[in-house]
Amino acid sequence: MKYVIHAYDHTGADALARRMTVRPHHFDYMRQLKETGQFLLGGALLSPEGTMIGSMILLEFDTESQLQDYLKTDPYIIEGVWDKVDVKPFRQADV
Repeated sequence: MKYVIHAYDHTGADALARRMTVRPHHFDYMRQLKETGQFLLGGALLSPEGTMIGSMILLEFDTESQLQDYLKTDPYIIEGVWDKVDVKPFRQADV
C-alpha cells in the first residue's frame, strides 16, 4: 500500500534551525527507505515566501505494521521537527 504523508513543522522561533539540524539524519533515513523500495518521492512543503514549512513523502509498505514502525523512527518525528503528521492511503492513477 502506498501512503502520502503531509507533515507540518512546528512554528516556533527555532523551528527552521531544528529542521536544518536534523535534516541530514532524515535524509539518511530516507535513503535507507529508498534502497528497500519504500521511499517513492518526497520533498519540502514551502510557504508562499519559499521557506520550508513541512514535508510531503510518498512511501510504500507491505503492512500497516511497517507504516507504524516508520512513524516511530523518522528522525523528524523523533526530534520534534514535525508538529502535525497526516497520513493517508494513496492509490496512483494509471493514466
